[in-house]
Parts: sequence; C-alpha cells; structure tokens
Amino acid sequence: MLVGVPSEVKSDEYRVGLLPVGVDLLTRRGHTVLVQSGAGEGSGYPDEVYEKAGAKILASADEVWAEAQMIMKVKEPQAAEWPRMREGQIVFTYFHFAADKDLTLACLDRKICAVAYETLEQPGTRGTTLPLLTPMSEIAGSMATQEGAKYLERPQQGRGILLGGVPGVPPGKVLVLGGGVVGTCAAKIASGMGADVIIMDIDLERMRYLEDVMSDNVTTVYSDPHAIREYLPWADLVVGAVLIPGAKAPHLVSRGDLKIMKDGAVIVDVSIDQGGCVQTSKVTTHGAPTYIIDGVVHYCVGNMPGAVARTSTHALNNATLPWALRIADTGPWPIAEQDSGFSLAINMDGGRLLNGPVGEAHNLEIVTA
Repeated sequence: MLVGVPSEVKSDEYRVGLLPVGVDLLTRRGHTVLVQSGAGEGSGYPDEVYEKAGAKILASADEVWAEAQMIMKVKEPQAAEWPRMREGQIVFTYFHFAADKDLTLACLDRKICAVAYETLEQPGTRGTTLPLLTPMSEIAGSMATQEGAKYLERPQQGRGILLGGVPGVPPGKVLVLGGGVVGTCAAKIASGMGADVIIMDIDLERMRYLEDVMSDNVTTVYSDPHAIREYLPWADLVVGAVLIPGAKAPHLVSRGDLKIMKDGAVIVDVSIDQGGCVQTSKVTTHGAPTYIIDGVVHYCVGNMPGAVARTSTHALNNATLPWALRIADTGPWPIAEQDSGFSLAINMDGGRLLNGPVGEAHNLEIVTA
C-alpha cells in the first residue's frame, strides 16, 4: 500500500502522523511511504531521517494526497485539504465529526474511508478503552492544569492565584468536570501542585477508583446540575473534561453560570474538540488561546498536545502504529470483520455515514455497514 504523510496545516500544529520508525516497519513489510518535505520538522525529525528510514520525500501536499492510498495524519482534514481527498482513500486520523458538520459533509461528499482514532474501542482492565485517544487525553489533561495555572496569573488577566499557595495563604481551588483520562490527569497535576481539587463524574465505580488512587487534597463529588452550580463559585480553575465517544459534548456550564463564578477565574475546556462542555466555549489557537466573557478567562485550544509536539508525536505513534501496519497489510474492513471495536473507528466509507452519534449530532442518515 502507498501510505502518505502530509504536513499538518492546522494553526500551530507541530505533530506528524508517522515517525521514522513507522516508515521503517512499513517499508519492511513491502509498503511505500510518501512523506511531504518538512512534515516531521516540528517534532524534531528532518527529511533526511525519514529518507534513511526508507521514505520517499515529496515536495508538496498535493503530491502526497494524489498518490497515497492511505493518509496518516494527526488532526482532522482542514478546508484546504478537502479537495485533495478522493473516493476510496483511507484517511487515518482524528476527525471529531460530531463537532463539525461542514467537515462531516465534505468527507461524505469526497467518499473517503474515514478511520477515526477517537472512536476505536478496545477492552481494558477496567472496561472499554479508547486506546488511540488515551495518549492525547493524558497529555491534554496534564496540560490543562499547567495552562490553567498560567492563565490564573494576573498579567494573563486571571485572578492572580498561585495554585499551590504558600505558608499562610490557602491554595487555589480546581474543579474538574469529568473523571475519565483527561480529568484524572488534570486532577493529578493539580493535586501535585498543592491545589484543593474537586473532581466530578456520574460513574460511581469510577469515583470509587479515583478515591482510592488520588491524594488527600482531591475530593470526588457526584456530578449533577445543582452540584456544578454549587461549586462553580468556589473554583479558581475549571477544567472541562467530558467525553461521550464520538458524540458532541453536553453543555454542563451555561452562559448564565459564568455570572456566579469569580472574576478572573479560568475555564480550560478540553472537550472543545467535541464542541465543548461550556456553552460559551469556542475554538481558539495557541497563537490566540484565550478570551474573556463575563470576567471569566476561557482557554479552548483545539489541539493542546500540538504545543508539546515531540512528546505528543511519540505518544500518538506508540498507539497508532500497530493499527496502521494492520490497515496497510489488509485494508480496514477485514480487520473490522474480526474486531468490533475497530469497526467503530470506521466513521464513514464511500459516502455512507456509519457512526450513530455523528448522525444524531447533525441529523444525518446512518447507513448500516
């Protein structure tokens, strides 16, 4: 199979869809890897490293998209890339279709086979996991507290709070909405900094687990609208970490709720890839990461892990490469026939929408595979 790796074109995105080791392993299995010149530089891998691993370096994205049977990316295809997609082409990347109807319609129109990292499921020790989403969720969750602490600083228009406090001065207060991978990592970093942390979820078994593994400055609270409104005025930093796989995130914090929050409080909405769990959230970039509504600083960068590109690229490739090798060997459908968790990753093919939550989000017809 001809596997293509174009440069990412989303604003401030420095990751790359395939590392040189992936090129080496694919070429050893008889596949050809086409890498756009400069695609790996943001992650610290120049063209010559890819060439040494066996890749063919092409000058432009147009060439890579035109020749490749499978495209390996990191972020969803941007509008400039839509015309490059062609019928039957496998695109293996994050899509987050439920948050973007225009992207969904464009991919359906181009009749690609969209294999989405974020909806591939596999069994884990504590239930179903999302193995290709998990590494980026770990990074985004850790970064959420890091970025939140930064934007609580007064020069960033925050409250002027040091999350860990100092002797004689109480620590900052962090409210985490969602106890999954993102929320757990955010709470862990916040607690390690010395903040008082409340983590909310609706899964009682998950909260029992978190009670066991978290430090004493982390408290679990069952999430409901009344509880959220009770703790919003308490929080200096709110981390939105809600995920319904493949679906648009529910709004847990409304525009009206901002009025009961502290002036200069910070919201980091990691759920923004799926539309955001705060009503006033809108996608921002690393270049312009924040805006203020009703005195509350909103940080809603849609590709947070892109800022730590080397770490993120390695973490992502550790998870995606085994699947990429299998797809290159057989195509996606033979894998799907044997693995129902992988079949959930095929969100659409040949103009047919196969993902139920995406169809519900955009009122589009779902076709059974």
